[in-house]
Order: sequence, then C-alpha cells, then structure tokens
Amino acid sequence: MIVLQLTCRGLINSQLHGHLKIPRAMQNMARPSSDLAAFRKTFSKAKNIAILTGAGVSAESGVPTFRGAGGYWRTWEAQQLATPEAFSRNPSRVWEFYHYRREVMLTKDPNPAHLAIAECEERLIKQGRNVTVITQNIDELHRRAGSKNILELHGSLFKTRCMSCGHEAANYHSPICGALKGKGAPDPDTEDAQIPVQLLPRCEQEGCHGLLRPAVVWFGETLDSDILSRAEEVLDSCDLCLVGTSSVVYPAAMFAPQVAARGVPVAEFNMEDTPATMRFKFHFHGPCGTTLPPALERHETEPK
Repeated sequence: MIVLQLTCRGLINSQLHGHLKIPRAMQNMARPSSDLAAFRKTFSKAKNIAILTGAGVSAESGVPTFRGAGGYWRTWEAQQLATPEAFSRNPSRVWEFYHYRREVMLTKDPNPAHLAIAECEERLIKQGRNVTVITQNIDELHRRAGSKNILELHGSLFKTRCMSCGHEAANYHSPICGALKGKGAPDPDTEDAQIPVQLLPRCEQEGCHGLLRPAVVWFGETLDSDILSRAEEVLDSCDLCLVGTSSVVYPAAMFAPQVAARGVPVAEFNMEDTPATMRFKFHFHGPCGTTLPPALERHETEPK
C-alpha cells in the first residue's frame, strides 16, 4: 500500500496530481451523481466499511478550512503556520492561531454527516459489521457525534505534546493558558500578541514544565506510524470505501485511489469533482450533510 510509501503530510504535488488526472476530454465535464439505489445495494452487503473524511465534512459545521479564497488567519496561510519551523521561530504566533481554532471549535457541533456516520457505526456493529473512520480532521467532531472507531491521521486540536518530555495528553481548557485569553483574533489588522515563551502552555508533568505544542501533524512532519499501520490494515481489508474529502492533502489523497485500484467499490461524496473522481464506482455531488444520511440509513435488508 502507498500508505507506507508516503508518510509525510503535505499538499498534493504536481507529480502525484499527474497520476490522478482524468482524461483531457473529461476535465471540463462534471460527473453526475450516481444511482443511490445501486450504492445502497452495495452498502447492504459490505462487511468492512472504511470512511475517509476531510475538511469538507466539517465545513458544514462552520469550521474554518483555511483553504482557497479567504483561507487566511490574519495575513497567514495555514501551511505557513502549521510547521515545526514556524513554531520554532514564533511559538507565540502559532499558539495564537491554534488557540483561536480551539475556541472556535468549542462553539461548533457535529453536523448531519458526522451524526449519520456515527449512527451507521453503532447500528452495523450490532450486526457484526465494521465501520472505521479515517479522518484528516483535527476537530474531534466525529468523536463528539458518537463515532468510536476513529483513526485521526493528523492528531487533535485538543491534545498537546511536551517539547521536552514528549508527554501527550488531552487538553480541553478554555483558554489553554491565561496568557492566551482573548488572543488569536483572525482579523488581518490584528497585531501579534508576542507572548513570552515562559507564559505559553506548559507541561504539567512533575518536574518538567516544558513548552507544549499542539499534538497535530504539521506540514512536513511524519504521520504516526501506528496510526498509519492501522489505516493500512483497514484499507486493505475493506470491501467498501466512502470518501468525503477533497483529496488534496497526501498521503490521504492516495488512499481511495489505491482501494479502487484493487477493485473495491469506492463512493465519493463531495461538492465538486476531484482528480480521482472518475476512478471511483460511485460519486454523489453535494454537501456531505445532505448526501451521506440517505446513503447510510438503515437498509431494508438489515434486521430491525
């Protein structure tokens, strides 16, 4: 599997994009939505379902994606802040950015797509069937919706890791530290708070007090090998794969095409066509909160 070949997070580059390009004659043709009844028949027979999700699923909850037009925090793009180098240069600025995102997330709720996935997992597990969510999102909305079987490829906004001792822990404090209270406004005219490093979030392990960082995978960093291995196992054994991501961040962008290449049905749920759309058996155009619930609801062949 390509999972083990591409382990660093990054925006999909031109070489990888080339492998996924659709024929030139089809590039300006939007693929129509597939027959829902046909998908439902395939869904009713699947025993091991993998669901890949990305920013598009959470966007309907009002979560900023920091992608495309207007995708800035102040004057910075996310990929300029979400790097080890940016944190090393200016930990105060990076913590302001993540503090803002944490505070925003505390005001958001799972949307119908998250809820449909969680309900599907709860229902199918009672039938001896498996549903695994493999998500690029760091917002924990799948968890809050009730999903249990989740692989968070890029970590979580609500976990921290100590730069000194390496201890990782859940952290839902609001604010995460006193110095960040009221900071992190996204407006381009807002000046950096320039918080002294000793006042930024600190490790609470006895005798440590090291600087904390968000426990997320930044651009250029290697994804957690254990999570990648578990994702590979899920993708190798699945007999149906659902995709609710724009397929622009790798290695996740390569997961579904690899599954499709071995003949497994893949269903894409997206607002627009992606470089891999034509490779998939099913495609459903529209918001995931609208298209996923009817696709995942109880099938007539399921026990009541």
